[in-house]
Amino acid sequence: MDATFKTVWLSDVHLGSRACRVQLLLDFLQQTHCDALYLVGDIVDLESLRKSFFWPTTHTQVLRALLDKSQEGTRVVYIPGNHDDDMRALIGTRFGNVEVLGRCIHTTAAGRRLLVLHGDEFDAMIKHGFLAALVGAVAYRSLLSLNRFVHWLHDISGRPYWSLAQHVKKKIGGAQRYIATFRNASLRAAEAAGVDGIVCGHIHKAELVERDGLVYCNDGDWVESCTALVERQDGELELLTWRTQTAVASSAQPLRDAA
Repeated sequence: MDATFKTVWLSDVHLGSRACRVQLLLDFLQQTHCDALYLVGDIVDLESLRKSFFWPTTHTQVLRALLDKSQEGTRVVYIPGNHDDDMRALIGTRFGNVEVLGRCIHTTAAGRRLLVLHGDEFDAMIKHGFLAALVGAVAYRSLLSLNRFVHWLHDISGRPYWSLAQHVKKKIGGAQRYIATFRNASLRAAEAAGVDGIVCGHIHKAELVERDGLVYCNDGDWVESCTALVERQDGELELLTWRTQTAVASSAQPLRDAA
C-alpha cells in the first residue's frame, strides 16, 4: 500500500555508516510519494567514510531512489549537515530537480511558514565540557553498536524494529536536558526569523510540538528512530515512525502541544 504526501522531510540517514537502517529506509522510499522532499542534512556520512569506508549496494539504492523521485517530478531540496559538511560548498547550485540550500522557508498548505535547516549551528549554544563530550561520544558509539545487535536479533526473529538507543536516551536526565536546550535554541531561531516554526534534525530525537504559537519539528533520523516528518495534503504535519517493512507506517504522531 502506497502513501502520498504533499511534503516529506528526512534527515540523519548516515549513508556510508554501518548504523544506517537502510532496509527500513528503502521500504519507506518505495512506499511513499510526495510533491516536495527535503533532505535535512547528514544524508551521506562523509565523516564516517573517511574513518572507515563502508558502502554496500543498498546505500547506492537509496541514492538512486532519491534521484528517481527527482526525475519523476518531486522537488528535492538538499540541506547539508555537519556529517556531509563538504556539500555546503555546493549551496546555491542545482542538479536537475535537486537544489542544494543552506536553509530555506517552506510554506505549508495551511499557510504555516517553517524555517528548514539541519541544526548543527545550535551546537555552539549548548555548552558541554570537553571531557564530558568525549565520554559521551564514546558511550554513544557503544550504544549504537548494541543497537545494531538488537536490530539484528529482531530482524532474524521477524519482530518489528525497536531502538535500544532511543530507549536508553529517554532514561538519561542529561540527554533529556540536552534535547530541551536544543529545542529551545531552535524555537528562538524560528522566532528571530519571523516564521511560524522550524524543521530540523541533527540530534536524532524526533519530536513535533507547539509552544507559544511556534511549531518545533524534528524529523528524527534513520539510525535510531527511523522517522520522517510529513505534510498531508491539507497542511497537517505528522511524524511517521517506520518500524516494519511492507507496511505504510506503524505509528503516526500528529502535532501536539509541548509539555
